[in-house]
Amino acid sequence: MIAVTGPTGNVGRALVERLVATGRPVRALTRDPRRARLPTGAEAVRFSLDEPAALFDGTTELFLYVQAGGDHTPRLLAAARAAGVRHVVLLSSGIIDSGADETHPIHVMHATAEQQVRDSGLAWTFLRPNAFAANAFQWAPQIRTGDTVRGVFADGQSAPVHEDDIAAVAERALLDDGHENTAHRLTGPEAISNAGQVEAIGRALGRDLRFAELSPDAAGPELFPHVPPDMLQALLRSFAESVGTPPEITDTVGEITGRPARPFTLWAEDHVDDFKG
Repeated sequence: MIAVTGPTGNVGRALVERLVATGRPVRALTRDPRRARLPTGAEAVRFSLDEPAALFDGTTELFLYVQAGGDHTPRLLAAARAAGVRHVVLLSSGIIDSGADETHPIHVMHATAEQQVRDSGLAWTFLRPNAFAANAFQWAPQIRTGDTVRGVFADGQSAPVHEDDIAAVAERALLDDGHENTAHRLTGPEAISNAGQVEAIGRALGRDLRFAELSPDAAGPELFPHVPPDMLQALLRSFAESVGTPPEITDTVGEITGRPARPFTLWAEDHVDDFKG
């Protein structure tokens, strides 16, 4: 049995779908099983830290979303180990070992989680993706209502990785030997600017979208509604550094899954319905 935290998120849902399709028993740990709408075949269990041991009964592998346990991650990992879990695959971040400022809040959050996993005594695999293609969902409200997307750093470049490519690597790390105590850096296959991402979404929709660049001083909760206020300035500094800097590109997805990582243009085509009004 494989336990999956964050099963309603972009990567977690894709992973659950993959594991169910192979006939693997999956326990999806979710805050609200009734609203999770998970694939038939997945066991949806309420994710509560009141009785963490009950979450892992009969499981041997754990996919851990870094925010799932929060401050209780060591307790969660101890319960998993006591119940028989032997290996944890952690969805971490490419900010680790990237030369980034180690005081950056995203670095601190993920480095702390990685150390907690190491300290747990479990075998581990760290997935360290750089930019998620799904970050483009931040523009969806604007695209649904118009043809101009307001944002920062039009020329900022990244190599966004498809969430299903991350899930495919996680699947192999959970099911195959040889990934223990290893960190995998994951990216998409090619560089694209923020303005280029908006144009690609427009082509997938059959529309002519344009990117209207704003000053970072004008960026706020309306552009980044899911970013905690204390993290926004650090995030904007990271975005500024992406202008004129070629992004890291790895072939890890292809090496592990046997299939090349998908470019952002394919991600846009896969998510056309998410951008329709």
